[in-house]
Amino acid sequence: MSVFRNLLIASSTFVAMGTCVAQADEPAKQAAPAKRSKPHVVQGGDQAGKSKPATTSSNVPARTSSPAVSTQTAELPELISVSAARRPTSVDDIGTSMTIVTEQQIQTQQRRGLADILERQPGLNVVQTGGPGGTTSIFMRGNNANEVKVRLDGMDVNDGSSAQGMFDAAQFMTDGMGRIEILRGPQSGLYGADAMAGVIDITTAQGEGRFKPFVRIEGGGYGTFNQVFGARGSKGRFHYNVEFSHYRMDGFNNIPSYIERAYNADWRQRHEGNRNDNRSANIRLGYDVARNFDLGLTTRLIQGNNHSYSLYDLQNEYFGYSGVREQNNTNEAIVRGTAHHVSFNGLFDQVIGLGYMTNRNRWTETGTSYGSPINPDPDYYRSDRLKIDWHGTFNFRQYGQFMVGAEHFHETFNTSQAGGISGPGYDTSAGMDTTAGYGQYQGNWNHILYGAANIRYDANSRYGNHVTWRVAPAIHVPGTGTIIKASAGSGFHGPSLYQLFANQGGYGYSEKGNPNLKAEQLIGYDAGVEQKLLHDSLNFGATWYDNRVRNLIQSTLSIDSSYNYNYSYANVDRARMYGVEAFLNWKARRDLQFNLSYTWTHARNETDDTELQRRPQHKFNFNTTWTPIQDLTFSGNILYTSAWRDLPVIGSESCSVCAKGHGYFTIDIAANYKINRYVSVYARADNLLNRQYEDPIGYLQPGRAGYGGFTLNY
Repeated sequence: MSVFRNLLIASSTFVAMGTCVAQADEPAKQAAPAKRSKPHVVQGGDQAGKSKPATTSSNVPARTSSPAVSTQTAELPELISVSAARRPTSVDDIGTSMTIVTEQQIQTQQRRGLADILERQPGLNVVQTGGPGGTTSIFMRGNNANEVKVRLDGMDVNDGSSAQGMFDAAQFMTDGMGRIEILRGPQSGLYGADAMAGVIDITTAQGEGRFKPFVRIEGGGYGTFNQVFGARGSKGRFHYNVEFSHYRMDGFNNIPSYIERAYNADWRQRHEGNRNDNRSANIRLGYDVARNFDLGLTTRLIQGNNHSYSLYDLQNEYFGYSGVREQNNTNEAIVRGTAHHVSFNGLFDQVIGLGYMTNRNRWTETGTSYGSPINPDPDYYRSDRLKIDWHGTFNFRQYGQFMVGAEHFHETFNTSQAGGISGPGYDTSAGMDTTAGYGQYQGNWNHILYGAANIRYDANSRYGNHVTWRVAPAIHVPGTGTIIKASAGSGFHGPSLYQLFANQGGYGYSEKGNPNLKAEQLIGYDAGVEQKLLHDSLNFGATWYDNRVRNLIQSTLSIDSSYNYNYSYANVDRARMYGVEAFLNWKARRDLQFNLSYTWTHARNETDDTELQRRPQHKFNFNTTWTPIQDLTFSGNILYTSAWRDLPVIGSESCSVCAKGHGYFTIDIAANYKINRYVSVYARADNLLNRQYEDPIGYLQPGRAGYGGFTLNY
C-alpha cells in the first residue's frame, strides 16, 4: 500500500515539474492537441476542468465506414466513449457493451430525474419506493444495486451512509449533466470495488462560447412546480457552467387500493400524499493555464426533503398508532478538483485529482402510540469519502497506448439515535482505507482488431486484497459494416461499513452487522455482433452475457420464539445472471429517428435455486424523435417491464421472493418548440394510458400526469 501512496505523491510532483517545463517547451506546446468543437462528443470523466485532447488519428484511427454526423445525410453519429478505457475511444473500437446518453437526448425527452432516464436503458432495472424522492435502486444485468458503481466527473458517489452502500438516484436531477455513459459488465479492472456489475459515469456539461444565461419554469401534475436558472460560457482561458434548481412535488399517494382495503383505511389515509422538495447546485469551472496544462473544479450540492406515507405507516396505524408519517432529509456534497497536463510532444497525458463527498441523512417518524411519540429522536446516517487519484497515458501512436494509475480512498461512517420508546438508542462509527494501482494497454492491428486489456490491485483495510482484470476486443470485418465484440473480466464488491458493523435494536427487533462478511466476487463475459447498414443510418445488434457470483451478500431475517425480528447479512454461496441485450437504432431521415432495445435477464440464487428479487425477465423500450419543422421536436417513449419476484407486503415477511409483481407498460410523449432565440416552450404527458402499477410491490408509481413550461435564453 505504501508503494501506491508514494506513487501518488510522486505524480503530484511530476505534474508541478511538468508545468514549469511546459512554459519553456515551445515545441511541446505546438504539438499539444488543440480543442475543437464536438457536436456529439461531450468530454469529461476523470478530467473535470476541460475537454480532453481532440480525437485525432493518433488515438482513434480514422475509418471511412463510420463517418461523423453530417447535416446533409441521415447517418447516425459516431459516438466517442471517455469512460470505457478512461480515454477517448470510439464505441466501435472496444468490446465493452455500453450506452451513451447525451444532453440533447435528456432535454428532448424532458427527463428531469436521473432515475427517469436510466430506467429506459438496456440492461438496467430501476426500482423507486414511493414516487419522486423515494429510495431508488439501480439493478444492472441482474446484479444487486450496490454492485453498480456511479461516478460524477471522476468522483465515486455511491452512498456510504446507506446500509448497502449503493447509489441512490432519488434526489439526483439531470440539470447540468452533459453526458451519461453506461458500461455493462464487470469493470473492476479499471474502477475497482462496486464496479462488479458495471459503471454509470456522469459528466457535467462544459461551458463554451459567449455568456448564455437561462431560466426554466415548469408546472404540472402532483403539485409540480420546478425552477432552474443558470449560465454557461467561456471568457478567454476561463470556462464555466453554473446551474441552480428547485423541484417540488406534492400530493402523490403511493399506497395501492387493495392494501388500503386490507387495513381498513379511512378517508384521510386514502388521500394522504407524499411530498418531495429538492434544491441543487451544479457548478463546473475550468481554467486553461497553457495549451497543454489546465485546471478544473466541479461541485454538486443536493438538499432533499422527502415526506412520505407508506404502507408500513398505514400498517402501524392499523395496529393502534396514530398520525404516523416519515420524513427523510438528505444533504449531499460532491467536490472534485483536477490538474491535467500533456508533455513530451503529446507522448504523455496525465491527470491528478482530489475529490471529497459527504452524505448527511436524517430520518424521522412522527406519530404517537398510547399518547407517547413513536420516535422522539431522529436516526442519523453520515458518511465521508476522500479520494486522491492519478493516471497517466503513454501514447505510442501506431503501437497503441499504455495507461498506469493509482487511487487512494479514505471512508468513514456513523449512524446514531438517542433512543426512545422503540429502543435504547445507539451510536456506531467505523472507517476503512483502500489503496489501488492499475494498468491498461489499448491498441489495434491493421484497423481490424481493436481492444483493451487491464489489471488492477486493490488493498482494503477491512476485507482484504483483490486482483481484478478485464479484456475487451472488437473485430471489424472489412467491407461489411459488421463488428464482433466480446469482453471478459472479474469483479468484486466489498461489504459496506453498515453491513459489517451495524449495531442497533429496539423492542421487538434488532439489526446487527456481520464482521465476517467476505467480498463478493464475480467472473463475467459477454459476446455480441453489431451491424451497420444503409450508409450507417441503421445500426442493430445483440449481446449475450453471463455472470457468475460467489459470496453474494444478501440481507437475512430470523424470527425467534418471542417474535423478535432479527436482521443481519450473510454471504450466499453462488448466484448466476445471464441474458441477452439487443438494440436497433435507425435514422430514417434527418428529422426522424427510432431507437429500440430489448433485455432478457435470468437471475437466480444457485444455492437454493430461487429467483433473485426485483429482476424482471423481460424489458422493452421504444423511443422515437421527430422534427417535422425547424425548431419543433416531438418525442415518444414506450416502456414495457415484465413480472418479477418480490417481498410480500401482506403475509410472510421472511421470504423475499414469495410475491410476484405484475408487469406493466407506460407511454410518454413530449414536445419542444423554440419560438425564437430567446423563448422556448415545451409540454409532456407521462403514463399517457394511466396504468396503475407497483414497482416494487406495495408502492404505486405515478399515474397519468401532464407538465408544461417555458425556457428563457439569452
